[in-house]
Amino acid sequence: MGPILTGISGLSLLPEEVEYLQHPLVAGVILFTRNYHDNEQLIALTAQIKKISPMLLISVDHEGGRVQRFRDGFSAIPAMFEATSFQKKHNSPILADLGFTLAAELRAHGVDFSFTPVLDLNGISQVITTRAFAISPIEVIDAAKHFIGGLHSAGVKNVVKHFPGHGSVGPDSHIAMPVDERSKAEIFNSDMSVFKALVDSGCADGVMPAHVIYPHCDPKPACFSDYWLKQVLRNKLGFKGPVFSDDMGMQGAVQMGDYVTRTQSALDAGCDLALLCNEPHGLYEVLDGLEINLYQNHGQRGLAYLQKKNVTMMELKTDHRWLAAQSVISKMEDYRAN
Repeated sequence: MGPILTGISGLSLLPEEVEYLQHPLVAGVILFTRNYHDNEQLIALTAQIKKISPMLLISVDHEGGRVQRFRDGFSAIPAMFEATSFQKKHNSPILADLGFTLAAELRAHGVDFSFTPVLDLNGISQVITTRAFAISPIEVIDAAKHFIGGLHSAGVKNVVKHFPGHGSVGPDSHIAMPVDERSKAEIFNSDMSVFKALVDSGCADGVMPAHVIYPHCDPKPACFSDYWLKQVLRNKLGFKGPVFSDDMGMQGAVQMGDYVTRTQSALDAGCDLALLCNEPHGLYEVLDGLEINLYQNHGQRGLAYLQKKNVTMMELKTDHRWLAAQSVISKMEDYRAN
């Protein structure tokens, strides 16, 4: 498996997309709202991708709340901060049921996995906010374990993000280069403690590092840092699963150089797979510029995310956990309205 996950432009594959999905450096695709019209169309699209090769990964950023790429025909998964608050107030297993529902619905449409959950603390970040489970590390750890249990019960692996923590720096790394000026001790005692707990418990299947600089630890953004990815994540925490970069087109990656340079830097620093979500010209530069012999097997850890057999939506709609989640989602809608 190669190291590149790429976006595609529309509701079905263009001829040039069929061609580059056969490139030995391409591991698969990441889907967005632009790739979804309805259930039948999505099922046809994922089948079209898998027809090129069943080894192509199909992924999506589908967390719930404002980051839910597929809506009509899918359950309205609430933001994790709201779900955690509801679970605490009503002593309800909603997070596990939501994790199961999100994962099972993706599988029913041929999607292998989602880049979820967010383990960041709900602090001052402009881009995290209610995507986080809670403010305190202890609450995030507990809530994330429940949600991940639901994902796992539907047979879907997770990608926890944004290592080592994006919640305590204000700017959005999509459009800026965030710098977290906190001390190393503060980062390790708060944000990092969440990731450590999830790795120690075996709950973290994959990790996505942040496009954030922590200057009291390392001058490079975490996604491009040997210190964060090799010394801390691999050696100190003992994490053995795949590391997925955040998007190479984000402003937080631009300072690392052109597309080839930044992608190679992320892979050499410790990322197994790199995302090129919205930059077809950048993708072509990377496919032309990376040495195939050096990187065509770089994404091997991602093989564990491939699904062998998927349920159908018809089967899912008779599942007791899916039905239970619909009831709780309805109650949450009433709870928000009041």
